[in-house]
Amino acid sequence: MKTEVYFGEENLKAAYEELKSGKTEDKLLYKWISRAISDLEENAFCGIQIPKRLIPEEYITKFGKLHNLWKYNLPNAWRLIYTVKQDKIIVVSIILEWMDHKKYERRLGY
Repeated sequence: MKTEVYFGEENLKAAYEELKSGKTEDKLLYKWISRAISDLEENAFCGIQIPKRLIPEEYITKFGKLHNLWKYNLPNAWRLIYTVKQDKIIVVSIILEWMDHKKYERRLGY
């Protein structure tokens, strides 16, 4: 099912675009996130669903009620966190943030 992919916040989209012209590591992260976006456009459910009980309160405060949360594993233990919403006949993936594995474990309480 085709999906449209958006960023949860404008500053997140700007941070993603800045990665393109950053250091070597930033350019790699940009490439990985771009690949994730392509995969999400093809299938919004290609990630791993995070149990609802683990949805951080910070996300609910920042983005409103989230009915689901997904992670997409990027190389080098980075994680892309997103939610999936359906708007009539369009499925929308909304990228909330990306982070390294250590921050991911802290954020989700693992």
